Amino acid sequence: MRAGADARPRAAGPDASARPAVATVHEHITDAVKTPDLVRLTGDIVLARFETMKVYAALGAVRSLLRRGRVVPGQTLVDSSSGIYALALAMACHRYGLRCHIVASTTVDATMRAQLEILGATVDAMPPSQSLRLDQELRVRHVRRLLAERPDFHWMRQYHDQVHHEGYREFAELLTAALPRGPLTVVGAVGTGASTGGLARALRESGRSVRLVGIQPFGSVTFGSERFEDPEAIIAGIGSSIPFGNVRHELYDTVHWLDFRHAMAGAVGLLREHAVFAGLSTGAAHLAASWEAARDPGRLHLVLGADTGHRYAERVFTRHAEALDPAGLQPRTIASPADLRPPWSVMEWAGRAAPEAARTVEGDAPSPVPTVELLP
Repeated sequence: MRAGADARPRAAGPDASARPAVATVHEHITDAVKTPDLVRLTGDIVLARFETMKVYAALGAVRSLLRRGRVVPGQTLVDSSSGIYALALAMACHRYGLRCHIVASTTVDATMRAQLEILGATVDAMPPSQSLRLDQELRVRHVRRLLAERPDFHWMRQYHDQVHHEGYREFAELLTAALPRGPLTVVGAVGTGASTGGLARALRESGRSVRLVGIQPFGSVTFGSERFEDPEAIIAGIGSSIPFGNVRHELYDTVHWLDFRHAMAGAVGLLREHAVFAGLSTGAAHLAASWEAARDPGRLHLVLGADTGHRYAERVFTRHAEALDPAGLQPRTIASPADLRPPWSVMEWAGRAAPEAARTVEGDAPSPVPTVELLP
């Protein structure tokens, strides 16, 4: 991967872009937003770049809940969010005549909050906290207080309810049609587990051979890095301080843990080399996928780009001169979480069970979800 002065624009030439595009008229903005841009970064790496990837999770969940009668039009859906799920849920509620209430992370900026409010969502912003870990815990506590006061609210439980996996079946079908058949490695942030886990499950059920590579920050309990702190970490939503029932650990073949500086290097490198403006979780996945592809040439690697880089503009992209050169970065290969060390470690997870601290208690266990026909 080249960076800085070594990066060169690709020469223009005849390609598919010279042919007339076929446009689709969508019935609602969610149909447009949920469709990713598929961009070939190298011969072995394709990026699925979203404006808001969690539209798949929110739309799939809302449609399923409406069809099963668990929620009805006019009801209020509530959840905690660090940003992109909040917007996705507000848009799904806008489409289906539901009310939306968000308990917002400190990472939800004024631009995001304005969008939520104009869409009709009500927002409870949590006060600034010393860490993302404390912020996450405070948000969940606040949701529980709301439910005690308003039992008519429906808690979406994006962290635990497997209904959020359902929407990614549609994404899997899109990829099946767009990508050549053959083995595939999916590389993306673990987050709540719905996007990477839901996509990998759907692709494997279709018969495709899929390796799943998860991205984690240091400080996350999900894959056992909670003993570390990353003072600069602002990669909201890709790790967790609490157990997530939607993370199916046995689905993951490999896990990469990266600190803020390495995620920044990947994000700035993606913009510099490929003109793609995407968030920090995409940057981390891009860096990990580049390393993975170099070790397994000829195998197709799909990078999940969850959102754009706009909410990281000031804290990351304006500091681009500080970014490390991705070409000089390598992970530490470990055999056990006990060997985990910053700034970048990689381990063959090989379908292991969840670490003890990441296991959900009975009351937070995800509810089973049958296969359902989704609303249009």
